[in-house]
Amino acid sequence: MKKTKMLKKNYEFKEVLSRGKYYSGENIEAFIKKTDDLKYNFLGIAISSKIAKAVKRNYIKRLIRESYRSIEEEISTGNRIVILWKKKKDVKEASFSEIKEDIRIIFDKAKLFRG
Repeated sequence: MKKTKMLKKNYEFKEVLSRGKYYSGENIEAFIKKTDDLKYNFLGIAISSKIAKAVKRNYIKRLIRESYRSIEEEISTGNRIVILWKKKKDVKEASFSEIKEDIRIIFDKAKLFRG
């Protein structure tokens, strides 16, 4: 069963960005906020339009979504997570393995893994 729902509304993103805890990786940044809903995680992905055109931004979002999905079973529920692409990093350097490693490092820092 899928344990993650997507954040879609602007006010949901703003809440996590203002009240969540900040974690940084090599290519991505994450804001994580604990929630009352213990059944699901909520994931939001935001990439600035100043970084790249739509095709590249959507490609990065797909990489982030897939790398999150691959470790979703290991993550405890009850969190709101917003993942941002770092402005200083070039989009052309993005690779699945680097993004997955970044997400793993950030979630480890935030102690989101079970056990």
